[in-house]
Amino acid sequence: MIFWETITQDISAQTQSSFSIVSSRPVGGGSINSAYRLVGDNQTYFVKYNVANKLTMFEAEAAGLVEIAKADVIKVPKPVCWGISGDSAYIVLEHIEFNPRPGFGSSVVELGRQLAAMHRITQSQYGWHRENTIGSTPQINHFDNSWISFWRDHRLGFQLRLAAENGFAQQLQRKGEKLQDSLAVFYENYVPDASLLHGDLWSGNYAIDAQGKPVIFDPAVYYGDREADIAMTELFGGFPVEFYRAYNENYAMDVGYNSRKTLYNLYHMLNHLNLFGSGYLSQCESMLDRLLSEV
Repeated sequence: MIFWETITQDISAQTQSSFSIVSSRPVGGGSINSAYRLVGDNQTYFVKYNVANKLTMFEAEAAGLVEIAKADVIKVPKPVCWGISGDSAYIVLEHIEFNPRPGFGSSVVELGRQLAAMHRITQSQYGWHRENTIGSTPQINHFDNSWISFWRDHRLGFQLRLAAENGFAQQLQRKGEKLQDSLAVFYENYVPDASLLHGDLWSGNYAIDAQGKPVIFDPAVYYGDREADIAMTELFGGFPVEFYRAYNENYAMDVGYNSRKTLYNLYHMLNHLNLFGSGYLSQCESMLDRLLSEV
């Protein structure tokens, strides 16, 4: 368990303002981390913690939030400090009050516009200057001039190797290798820009704040095909229709997206297989079958 004294000292040092705890309350932190709402006399923070060897995960999260914030187009929580206290690693973030009844309408229209603007931030190579995690799984971001080889090696290939180590071999590996060898089929007449991506943009990683402004958080940042972000928004319930309409009005999707979105979401399903077990195996194999039918 965290030692609050260390965290309060860290907050005070980083903000150059004395902070003392009035109350601390557990809140939902997702399936990977535990979380607290930390209230002081004049400031509130959001604290996530995990075992000590997860510090690099929090360091990468902080770097990802800073990368998105630099684009200055969409709101993210500001990282305050991070470190180790006892046997726990922690990260302290700006606390943002979310609207408990956000509705949709203009807020998700703004989210679509802002994400389109973020995706127009590009660099010359695919990848990022540091590794991070997708959930708690390592995410390899080595720079590559080819999107096809980046996705083949650092996304599908990495997850397939983990799956083999976790005992999911045979059919999954055979089909996965065949797909890896055939990726070029999905990129005829399409070379994506290396866009700034959130990287883990499902419906649980965005919200509307108390002022009606969209917020995104828990990123797994890298630069790659923007379709990978949009594809993930369609997983686990999807985003409101107004979001997609606004995004396309500001940055229209390529006609081949409907084929590639399964390719991109396979990465996340393989990650769920590796994180949570065999309940995701049949879905992974079904997605592979669908993709191979187009080869």
